[in-house]
Amino acid sequence: MKGLFWILALFGLAVAVALGARLNDGYVLLVFPPWRAEVSLNLLILVLLGLFMAFYAAMRLLSATFGLSKRVREYRARQQRDKAGLVFQDAVRLLFEGRFGQAMKKAAEAHAAGTAPGLSALIAARAAQRMREPAKQQYWLEHAKTDDPRTEAATLMLDAEMANEERRFDVALAALEKLQGKQGRHIAALRLELRARQGAGDWDGVIKLVRQLAKRDALPDEVVREILTQAHLACIAKRRVDERQLIAYLRSLPSGERSQRVVLAAARALGAIGADNDAQKLIESALDAAGSDAWQPELLAIYGRLADGEQTARIAKAEAWLRQHPDDALLLMALGRMCQRQRLWGKAQSYLEASLSVAPTQEAHLELARLLDQLGREQDANKHYRASALLDAH
Repeated sequence: MKGLFWILALFGLAVAVALGARLNDGYVLLVFPPWRAEVSLNLLILVLLGLFMAFYAAMRLLSATFGLSKRVREYRARQQRDKAGLVFQDAVRLLFEGRFGQAMKKAAEAHAAGTAPGLSALIAARAAQRMREPAKQQYWLEHAKTDDPRTEAATLMLDAEMANEERRFDVALAALEKLQGKQGRHIAALRLELRARQGAGDWDGVIKLVRQLAKRDALPDEVVREILTQAHLACIAKRRVDERQLIAYLRSLPSGERSQRVVLAAARALGAIGADNDAQKLIESALDAAGSDAWQPELLAIYGRLADGEQTARIAKAEAWLRQHPDDALLLMALGRMCQRQRLWGKAQSYLEASLSVAPTQEAHLELARLLDQLGREQDANKHYRASALLDAH
């Protein structure tokens, strides 16, 4: 449609020129003494137009002739750039194919040709790292940092990633800290830092990072829960020798991060340092809030061993739980221990025997044997000592 429009326009212009020339009766008088010439104005216009076109064609021909060498150089340079671009593409492809030796060779060729020198050096560095050639890896990383300022952030990210893979977590953290000072933090950098801090054992830092990533929905919920659980377990283990630090840490722990494993580890740590009242509060809070699916009998074993504090209140609390869990062997044994501590011999014996009837364990037999020893019933106590020994042998 566009071509048809131009054809019609040219025909229209030709008609207009023909009509104009037909109506133009002018002439031009040229005097070159001793000659005189009278020329039609229309012919003069045509001659001048023809001379202009001839002059233009001659100038174009001269320009093309004298610019031939320049165009040849430009053509060769363009061919070299196209070839270098294909080499760079081959380097990327070979890297993803896992052919790291060839990838490094192609990346070196592209770098020598000046094709994306920063990216070419990064590809060569990654290939060298995969081939376990640290000298070449460092060589290409240095080139990536100096050859193209635009790839500095990419270089730092790759440096941190490779350092994590090589378990050089301090190097990874240093690179990420430098990146943060230049461009701030983004999700990919936070994930790399999380891996580095996990490897370095900086669990307090891990907790902060996981919370940041969770706010940005950058990690699945189950991954967040698992990492937080591991971090809290490590932090509890680190603080278990200092009562004040441990209690302060547990009090600052959000309720949503108190998984069963964390509560159990915290209760054991508190019991080990003699913080029985804090352990009691923690266990009671966890068991009161737990449904049937989240009930933790392991906490009851710790609860029954708490010696300091008000035993009567603990017995009452445990008996309230017993109404909901009448067949819990560990709860029955904990009640037996607490009643024995309060010299409630009959109730202690009853609870321990009930525990054995639910699940005969070596520990319950030993507790009942010790109780019977205290009551002077040596023959009955020996029976339970033998039963405990038989369970131990099996």
